[in-house]
Amino acid sequence: MTALDSTATGPVDTADLGLRGRSFTKELDVTVRQWHGLLDLARELKAERATGHEHQRLGEKNLALIFAKSSTRTRCAFEVAAHEQGAHVTYLDPSGSQMGHKESVKDTGRVLGRMFDGIEYRGFSQTSVEELAASSGVPVWNGLTDQWHPTQSLCDMLTMLEHTDKPADRICFAYVGDAHNNTANSLLVAGAMMGMDVRMVSPAALRNPDSVVDIATGIATTTGASVTQTSDVAEGVLGADFVYTDVWLSMGEPEAAWDERIALLADYQVNAELLALTGNADVKFMHCLPAFHDRNTEVGEHIFQRTGRTCLEVTDDVFESPASIVFDQAENRMHTIKAVLVATLETR
Repeated sequence: MTALDSTATGPVDTADLGLRGRSFTKELDVTVRQWHGLLDLARELKAERATGHEHQRLGEKNLALIFAKSSTRTRCAFEVAAHEQGAHVTYLDPSGSQMGHKESVKDTGRVLGRMFDGIEYRGFSQTSVEELAASSGVPVWNGLTDQWHPTQSLCDMLTMLEHTDKPADRICFAYVGDAHNNTANSLLVAGAMMGMDVRMVSPAALRNPDSVVDIATGIATTTGASVTQTSDVAEGVLGADFVYTDVWLSMGEPEAAWDERIALLADYQVNAELLALTGNADVKFMHCLPAFHDRNTEVGEHIFQRTGRTCLEVTDDVFESPASIVFDQAENRMHTIKAVLVATLETR
């Protein structure tokens, strides 16, 4: 076990984590030690739930869930995690509040902070979630913005650790496809925090922003992580333990961008041939979902009618294969979000 791996030998003391009353708007809000502590806590809470002996730590807490963007996994994970820990939630969709319409983000934060013990925000600007955190006086959690997706990367790290016997700093994962988005930014930084061998495999035009690469590279100097950007698929995935991809058109982008984006990313589709390039018979496939792997959705059928493609970023045979651990990821959203809630809200 290395210094970067979990060293927890008993129940996690959330007071020792030092996150009570703190917000979680991006990975950089926590230290490497705190990040590993959240993973330890998630494992502990997951085990409690599995044995039917979950101890409620958030009794009578009230949480506001603000969703400016629609969601399946994030909303359900926050709601179930909160309920199972004894907290109550109020869901606010775009029509459920005046934030950004008749009331500023700052004023909304000051109002909700008087009524709620914590606030989740899923929307567009990173500035909005950080302004809520600054103005509300209560913990604020980022359920997704255009820049960062920290609850996703936390669950992804837990999922990787569960599917390998390797310590964190021996794990290699390759993110393949459009790396110029929130999930890729969070994965790059989270992988650096874990000390992993991180490969971002994408066309040059769709790489992580330089500012994010600089952050990850700086973290890597302290954790021993390796950070690689490459457009060469074969080089990028060779030796990978995990191959990760995401949709080719990010949330909010116009449909008109499809044709250009598909042409740019066609060689980065995760298919059986790409997985074989890893040279690892035990390689696992990951995706944050939803995925365009078949025609069984309105969007999937629309893509087919427009492009003739039955799938985009991942083929159905990979998605449905034994290598696919995408639904373990989806479940782990709940366990890791529960850890974030408990770490930032539990009082004794």
